[in-house]
Amino acid sequence: MSGLVGGGLRVCVFLLHRIAFASLLAEVLVPFVIPQPARAQQRREREPNSVYAQRRAKLISNLDGPIVLFGYTGKEEEGQTYVFVQEENFYYLTGHNEENAVLVLVPANGPPNESSTKKDNWEGAREILMLPDKDPAKEKWNGVRMSPTDPGIEARTGFASVKSRSEARGSVERLAKLYPTMYTILPYTKELGGYPHEKETLEWLKLAAPAANFKDVRENIAHMRVVKSPTEIAFLREAIHLSLDAHFAAMRMTHPGLWEYQVAAKMVYVHAMGGSEAEAYAPIVGAGPNSTALHYDKLERKIQDGDIIVMDVGAQYSGYAADITRTIPANGKYTPRQQEIYDIVLGAQNAALRALKPGAIMGCKGNKNTLQAIAYEYINTHGKDQHGKPLGQYFIHGLGHSIGLNVHDPGLDYCKPLLPGMVVTVEPGIYIPEENLGVRIEDDVLVTESGNELLSQKLPREVEQIEKIMAEGAKERSAEITH
Repeated sequence: MSGLVGGGLRVCVFLLHRIAFASLLAEVLVPFVIPQPARAQQRREREPNSVYAQRRAKLISNLDGPIVLFGYTGKEEEGQTYVFVQEENFYYLTGHNEENAVLVLVPANGPPNESSTKKDNWEGAREILMLPDKDPAKEKWNGVRMSPTDPGIEARTGFASVKSRSEARGSVERLAKLYPTMYTILPYTKELGGYPHEKETLEWLKLAAPAANFKDVRENIAHMRVVKSPTEIAFLREAIHLSLDAHFAAMRMTHPGLWEYQVAAKMVYVHAMGGSEAEAYAPIVGAGPNSTALHYDKLERKIQDGDIIVMDVGAQYSGYAADITRTIPANGKYTPRQQEIYDIVLGAQNAALRALKPGAIMGCKGNKNTLQAIAYEYINTHGKDQHGKPLGQYFIHGLGHSIGLNVHDPGLDYCKPLLPGMVVTVEPGIYIPEENLGVRIEDDVLVTESGNELLSQKLPREVEQIEKIMAEGAKERSAEITH
């Protein structure tokens, strides 16, 4: 997806949510039941418990007060197709993907400046995961959930102390008597105060501990998330692999007369059959004039002969998001003008990729030595619009962003040097509405010790190779018709 474009991702419900057969059958057999809580998304894999434990230890070691984080409740949406997905920061620290959990972390060294009159009398564990109590009635609808009384729950979760969610308030009240400062994820100051979950969490905490000073731990976690662990990189590789399969399939099937939604549906199908638990974001398939809209999501155009098609579609695997874009000709052959613009975008991407290494800066205002500036300069010095003006004005977004648990993963400082272990997109684009011509090429790149690795390199970027794949697809379709 285009870099540095703000706003939430709008969801194409019929494409994004996979309805479990058991739930569908229940709706058919019992049509007038009360809507039940969301099912939990099944993550294919998760990192070892030791990795989550190391993150928690690193996070709390730098703070002067306890951390209290609330997972999502499962009631964030009311739609029947809603599938529960854990709050990302909570998942990053716990690997827990079920509803209504609470995480409490207490500093190992006690409160700062403790005196004989106020010492750390905290007698509980320094890491506590709180889970809802067992609810057999609810489990008949939504399947078994972990509970604090499950045998072996400590080994399963990686927490030495797993308590009932009902103990959360008492724990916070006791901690507030020992620590003047506590940490949680505060609501954004923008967007009317942030998301309801964060506002509700803070309100709850202030009721439980009205005298406490609550500080934001969001940025602390974001700084940890930006450099990926080996397992995170493995999950991203799999998400990218599934995404490449979908793009190959789309190239082979696409021809004039299809609808944008049919191309998107094919790609989602390939992802799901390969093991993706969800889309990384709402599929973007924009043909003709829709190719110039960065996050176009209506998928309502019938593809015309001569259209160019931007396909920005990525899979999620084990919670980790790929982000891949290719731009292809509807009829399998780029027009001279389409190829001219395409080759300029490809040249800009290659120029940025050659410079991408540890120490490089992604994009910072006023700095002419960034990857963003390199890509922009290439575009602005190659080719013209219909009025003879340079094309730089049509490169309207950032060059890229971090990917991880979110397709726009937090923590990447665009003015600071890249570090080994970061995974970023490189996605220059040119969008000329006057010509109904938009081109974006987006790949996922791992920053290595000596340079970079193009994780999506198996998916062709060159015009000749894309046209060859589409020609092979046309032959396959003709062969199916004759048989």
